[in-house]
Amino acid sequence: MSTPADSDPANCQTPADPTAANKIPVSEVPVSVVSERKTEIRKQAHENRKTQTDKDGVSVAIVDRFMKLPEYAAAHTVMFYVDVRDEVRTRHALPEALATGKRIVVPYCVDGELELFWLESMDELELGMYRILEPKADLRTVASKKLQPEDLDLIMVPGVAFDAQGGRTGHGKGYYDKLLEHAKPQTPLVALAFECQMFPEIPMDSHDIFMDKVVTESAVYNGRGRN
Repeated sequence: MSTPADSDPANCQTPADPTAANKIPVSEVPVSVVSERKTEIRKQAHENRKTQTDKDGVSVAIVDRFMKLPEYAAAHTVMFYVDVRDEVRTRHALPEALATGKRIVVPYCVDGELELFWLESMDELELGMYRILEPKADLRTVASKKLQPEDLDLIMVPGVAFDAQGGRTGHGKGYYDKLLEHAKPQTPLVALAFECQMFPEIPMDSHDIFMDKVVTESAVYNGRGRN
């Protein structure tokens, strides 16, 4: 189920309707081939995302839609991912989010695990080894800056490909799966994606987690969530 967008979708080389685009059949996928099918979908999604025009402008529309959700209005502690490569851009919205009085949290990776950092100023971020914006090293050990997944009221989730039921696949590293396992059951999981990242169905393993919502430039898809 989706909510129609208020604005026209940006140009993409695949149609905006996820049921008409990206036709990789994935219904009733056996466990033995889930990994292979996910690899196929990731490859196509990466290609689609590279062709997305006006990534900056479309990202502004997507994040604005996210920040108008009732889940965002109700949340006190919100995790924003910080975009890398071709992901939906989010860093432009961090100053506005910080000004709202909400507690804004950003993740960063240490030894294959995502840690959470309470961000109070953009000056607390710097470009890391891989040109990823992340908390300054000397601030990461400050006890008051460290949060746990259980502290979050709303989680913004990146990903490579999604479906309208909230199915998601990332890069296959499992970073976010590990993080989301420890979030409160009632905490909404809201993914951001370009419409060309939407597929008819994402094959899901038993340990995979469905999103509560997927926000694109042309719709808000209501997913199955964890409940």
